[in-house]
Parts: sequence; C-alpha cells; structure tokens
Amino acid sequence: MSATVSVNVHHVTRVEGHGNIEVDVQNGELKKCNFAIVETPRFFEAMLRGRPYGEASHITSRICGICAVGHATTSLRATEKALGVEPSEQTVLLRKLNFHGEILDSHILHVYMLVAPDFLGVGSVIPLAKSAPDVVLRALRMKKLSGDICKYICGRHTHPVAMTVGGFTHFPSVEELEDLRVRLDAVRADVDSTVELFQTLRIPDFERDTEYIALHKDDEYAFIDGVVASSDGGTWPIEDYRSVTNEHIVQHSSAKHARNRRESYMVGALARFNVNYDQLHPKAKQAADALNLKPKCTNPYMNTVAQVVEIAHCVENSAEIVDKLLERGVKWEEPVPPARLSGEGAGSCEVPRGILFHNYVIEDGKVTGANCVIPTSQNLANVEADMRALVPGILDKPKEDITLALEMLVRAYDPCISCSAHMLDVKFV
Repeated sequence: MSATVSVNVHHVTRVEGHGNIEVDVQNGELKKCNFAIVETPRFFEAMLRGRPYGEASHITSRICGICAVGHATTSLRATEKALGVEPSEQTVLLRKLNFHGEILDSHILHVYMLVAPDFLGVGSVIPLAKSAPDVVLRALRMKKLSGDICKYICGRHTHPVAMTVGGFTHFPSVEELEDLRVRLDAVRADVDSTVELFQTLRIPDFERDTEYIALHKDDEYAFIDGVVASSDGGTWPIEDYRSVTNEHIVQHSSAKHARNRRESYMVGALARFNVNYDQLHPKAKQAADALNLKPKCTNPYMNTVAQVVEIAHCVENSAEIVDKLLERGVKWEEPVPPARLSGEGAGSCEVPRGILFHNYVIEDGKVTGANCVIPTSQNLANVEADMRALVPGILDKPKEDITLALEMLVRAYDPCISCSAHMLDVKFV
C-alpha cells in the first residue's frame, strides 16, 4: 500500500527519561525510523576519577533512582574483583535478596503503572486508580513489600547505604526477616492475580528474530555474576564485555548503540527468559505456561510478560533465601578487606532492564578509570530495528494507531533513558 505518514512523538510518556519517536514514510517508503535520545550526558564515569574506591558504589547508585541497588551491586563487584575481595556466603545471600527486592519493585512499577494503562484503555495510572482501584491497590501493596526488602537489607529503599566493598555495615533483624517471610507468603495471591490479569490482555502480535544477551549460570537464574551468554550461541567472561557490547555513537542520539553478532541485540527480562528458562523457579515456569510464554520468544511486546514471570520467580526465590537466613542466623560480619589497593575489575549484574557492566581501574585506592555500559543503551539499536520491521506492516492503520503501536513498543522495553546517556566523546573544533 502506498502511504505517507509522519510520526513525531516528543517525548514518549510513561518511560523514565526523554526520548523521541521519529518516523517518516513517503509513498510507502520508510525514509526515517529513529528512537532519538535527547537527554544530556551525565558523565558519571568522569565523576569517579580520583575518588576513593569505597565511594564508587554510592556515586554510581545515583545513576538511577530505579536501579540504584543494581548499579551499587555491579559497582561493588567490579571493585571487589579489582582489589581481590571475595564476599562471604552471608553477604552473597543478602545481596541476592536485596537484588530481588529491586527487580520486584521495578517490574511491578512497569507492569502495572507504565504498561497496564495501554491495555486497560486509560492514559495513565491516575484514571486507572478510579476505574480499577483493586488493580492499583494490589500494585502498591506489592511495591511496599519490595521496597521494604531493600530497606531491611541495606538501610533504605532507594540508593542503598549499607552495602560496602566486602560486605555490609547493617544487617536485618530476625523480626524483620520474619516479617518479610509472612508477607512473601501473602503476596503469592497477588502474583497469581497479576498472572490472571495478563491472561486477559491482548499482547500485540509482532515477531522479529534477534540476538538475546544475558548473564548465565548453570545452577541458578542469574542476576549477579556469571558468564555473558547469547541466544545465538557462545559465552564470554564478564571481563570480555567490550567484545560483546561494541558500543558506537549514532548521530541522532545522545546515547550509544551496541551490537554483537547481528546489527543489534536485546537485553532485559525477555532476553533472560530466553537464555535462562531452565533455571527459572517451577512457580515461574507455571506462570509462563499460563501466559503462553515459551522460549525462544521473539515478540518484544512480550518483554512485559517476561517481567511478570520474573516477579513470580523473585517472590519464590526470596522466600527461600529468607528461610535460609533465618535457619543459619544473620551474624555481624566485618567487611572483607581488600587484598591489594591497585587493580582492574569488571562486574556485571542483570538489573531490571538487562545486563549492566561496570569496569574500574584502581590505583593506590583511588579510581583512575571507569566504564559503565547501560542496558537501555544496549537495547536502543534493537528498538529501532523493531520499529523498522513493525511500521511497514501497520501502514494501513490510522496514524493514531500507528503512533500508539510504536509507543507501546518502546514502553515494552522499559527503557531507563537517563541511565543510557551517561558519556559521550566530545571533540571541540
């Protein structure tokens, strides 16, 4: 069909940060199809230079108010690898539980407050609170639990203060862990209701095969550490992250793009699901079956459904970790001291939006070089590739429907745009 359509969305709503959709179709030919990031670069890597290594996690947690735990944990793992620090078993368990709290908090925010309005016929969560109050109250109840997990483990919900290199400076009480355990039991009903809600929603029918990148471990669904794995085959140690991400600058965006074996790849919940399905908790697999989500899924709109599956996984795994902590007892531990004060290390975690990398060079206890590769920047080229594949198939629809389909596609990726615009190589001539 011959069509002329111009779509300019400035800015996409219900996402973190500012990004523009720019599509130009002339006589059926796609002339432009960009997802332009217009945020100002924030230079966090430069902020770290000259700072003591113990400050790195606290500074980088400010990259994001949603993924603060993820940035802090990834920063700590990079620092610990550089300085030869091996955390204790208790530290590893507490970090995992804390991480689950953040995954739950972010996924619930995205699923209920950013995406659900599209399917329930309202413009935002505000009118949804009137038209479907039970849905919003459920989301708030689940978010309160996830926030309290982070508060009990590391001192407060956002921007953790108790995590440090080699351990923690604060530990949850028995009463706090028992409170979490009771509430984790109770929230299972809310998880079931979330699955039931998404069974009723019609996810757009769109498929485009791509490469999926995620951390992988053979014995658990990886969120912290592991190897970098591709759905196209192959694994890489975290230290080789640059050979996977291959960041490059594009003219229309203040955030870099990335590519591995194809022109682009996808990270996030759907990537983790496709790479690590076998490691999911059985209850999460039941949720996936109920939602007709099977690996390998190539519909990017299903990323939100994969987040629902991960909500089920994180609730169940959190309950198991709390049981283990209550059984063994949480003991006061001094942080493990560094074996050296100079070195280079790369850390990686699966934050809600996908695989995150931090890489530090430390000399005499101070950071002299830093590199952070953000999930959303890794996704941007794939978002545009999806847009280019999607638009020709929907040109027979009204402009409003085309615009909504593109906005929903972007929202499905759950972009954290401010995080992505973290550094540019600026040359003055």
